[in-house]
Amino acid sequence: MKTMKQWMKDWRFPTSLLCIYGFFSTVKPLEPFLIPYLAGPDKNLTIEQVTNQIFPVWTYSYLAVLIPVFLLTDWLRYKPVVVFQCTALLVTTAMLLWLKGVPEMQAVQFVYGVVTSCDIAYFTYIYSMVELKHYLKATSYCRTAQLLGYTVGSVLGQVLVSFELLSYKNILVFTLVVTSIAWITSILLPLPKTSMFFHQIRRDGGEDEDIVHEGSVSSVGPLEPEALESVKGSLTKDVTQNNEQSSFENHLDDAKVDESAEKQQKNLEGYSDNNSTRNSKTGGCGDVLLRLWKDFLQCFSSRTLLYWSAWWALATCGYNQTVNYVQALWEHVEPSSNFTVYNGGVEAISNLFGAAAAYGVGFSSADWSLWGETTLGVLSALEGGALFAMVFSDNIWVCYCGYILFKSLYMLLITIAMFQIAAGLNMERYALVFGANTFCALVFQTILTSVVVDSRGLGLDVVTQVRVQEGLTSKKSPEVESPQTENVYSSPR
Repeated sequence: MKTMKQWMKDWRFPTSLLCIYGFFSTVKPLEPFLIPYLAGPDKNLTIEQVTNQIFPVWTYSYLAVLIPVFLLTDWLRYKPVVVFQCTALLVTTAMLLWLKGVPEMQAVQFVYGVVTSCDIAYFTYIYSMVELKHYLKATSYCRTAQLLGYTVGSVLGQVLVSFELLSYKNILVFTLVVTSIAWITSILLPLPKTSMFFHQIRRDGGEDEDIVHEGSVSSVGPLEPEALESVKGSLTKDVTQNNEQSSFENHLDDAKVDESAEKQQKNLEGYSDNNSTRNSKTGGCGDVLLRLWKDFLQCFSSRTLLYWSAWWALATCGYNQTVNYVQALWEHVEPSSNFTVYNGGVEAISNLFGAAAAYGVGFSSADWSLWGETTLGVLSALEGGALFAMVFSDNIWVCYCGYILFKSLYMLLITIAMFQIAAGLNMERYALVFGANTFCALVFQTILTSVVVDSRGLGLDVVTQVRVQEGLTSKKSPEVESPQTENVYSSPR
């Protein structure tokens, strides 16, 4: 029992639960066969309805809720948003199973856009629960769990469809069961005590400290005077160094800290406790938003970060559009009614190749600050060539191979871009830049969708859509300076 309690306090406990959640929430056997399902006898929708009326709603929904979810995730301390994400995923699967018609499927896409926007909670939860020295391992485990879930879901879907073991509807029922396991796991996640922006401990000068992790000794509260902070710091350090004291003695020490803090705050500031508490509560949100804005301006004052972020936004826009509509292209080249589709196998292979390419970057000795922009330009052009081959080929196997190459190269390049952008950034600024780049990618994607895809715009066919996406993805990156020569965005807080 004692060993179990110790393990639950260790960083491996929340990491393990999050990995279990990440795996089961991404096992979606029907996802590679969504177009055949919607265009088949179960839903009786046309390809034009799916691509020009239904799928665009996901982009609009994702963009509309991204910023509110980003702020709420930090304010609510991650876990509630993770639970909400899994609940919305259950609702999405149930709606996809039992509802019919264009408006109903548009509602499905809206809810799924909310699900996608909540991914930020999954990727930032773990940073509030583990110490800095465990960030790399925890991140690796969580990303691997998601990738494994996508791969298992794709392979499982391919097996079930190819051997006709389950119908599309029964596959959705199976997905509901698997997602329910993820939902139960999300309930068991411990609630973090801190977050990156809204729930931090103040240090001297009113600035926020690094995240205080589970099991660490924190100070009494966010009291501002420097003398008070030094007293609290010394007393807290004494408590930490004498952690073998009895609980009664610790209680007395905490009481002394509280009493000393109260007296010094009254003497130095001349405010009552009620006024101090009220000022702290009302200024928190405004202070966080102001600091986010200042950090945003500081980060993007760097030309290096600006160039890499521009590529990130454009490439992610093209990637999302391609992944969203590639099944429609495959259905156009080889209708599923006349051919045993291998969409699940292709997704699984592309995930594995992409993961291997991204993983290999970590062991590469290349100086990406010197060769990064050249690699970016050459491989981006190769991505465009893969899309070009998909568009102008009538062979489904050429389309499959082109997609595997395209997705693998994107995962490789986005890893390099993330590495270059993250160099020198603290966790808070990296989360801000990541969110800003994702938002810009969604803005571009929304414009592209409303003009090119949406039936209220041009409503182009899927082949022409992929040609436009090819232009975005193959855009060569501009020459960028080495991050070592310009490090404005990595200055300490």
